[in-house]
Amino acid sequence: LYLLPAILAIGIWIYRPLLQTLKLSFYEWNMIPTAPRTYVGLQNYMQLFSLPEMGRALGNTAIYMLGILPLSVLIPMTVAIVTDDIGQRARTLYRAVIFLPMIIAPVVVAVVWRWILHPTNGIVNNTLELLNLIQQPLRFFSDANLAIWAIIFITGWKLIGFSTLIFSAALSNINHDYLEAAQIDGASKLQIVRFILVPLLSPTILFMTMLTLLFASQWTFAYINVLTQGGPVNATTNIYFLLWNYGFRTFAVGWSSAAAMVFFVGFSIIALLFIRLS
Repeated sequence: LYLLPAILAIGIWIYRPLLQTLKLSFYEWNMIPTAPRTYVGLQNYMQLFSLPEMGRALGNTAIYMLGILPLSVLIPMTVAIVTDDIGQRARTLYRAVIFLPMIIAPVVVAVVWRWILHPTNGIVNNTLELLNLIQQPLRFFSDANLAIWAIIFITGWKLIGFSTLIFSAALSNINHDYLEAAQIDGASKLQIVRFILVPLLSPTILFMTMLTLLFASQWTFAYINVLTQGGPVNATTNIYFLLWNYGFRTFAVGWSSAAAMVFFVGFSIIALLFIRLS
């Protein structure tokens, strides 16, 4: 009885839409309520992998996963370890400041960074030109070679505060007797980090790695939608943007639902592997 409200909420808001998506993946429908739904069986699944943009979206998804990892795991863990010895009052202020980007709406973040990285009026380009580091403005969101890395950087910048707080919380739960014993034995700061802190932080490292791999494409969706619309020439599109494009631009709900189910299975396998590894 205690669990019943949570079970009902999960069933209504997660499993019911999941079953509806599975059902729609076998139909051809344009989302108009009065339009008929045509049963096509596995045709949506077979056509899905023949679409030219699907390969590019899958490749970009892998780039997003690997590209965000340093910004969501390595840098936050380093920052948390380096600042772990500061005073309590300064630590509270520091955590509030570094967490601030996380509570800003993604659309607002996208607009601000579009202004910062603007090719003619942006702070970054103006500074680089002032220092004579570039001959012509860098077009971060219209250059196919730069756009995906700009999206990765913006996403990672917003996540650093959240990840750092997670690692800081994990550090606060580590028994300092281990560190004091190592210091008495003559261990250096680097040895303490390598042989004590990193092993004890391994569950948190694994957790943040799993979150990044599973949700990197979802986290980048808002920035892709606002800044690049998947371009230039599909250079920044990923599977989530592709799902949204099929479902709400071309109204190919069957394709969108089939793709959603395929990716659901794929990410479920990744999640199960991480759970087994943990």
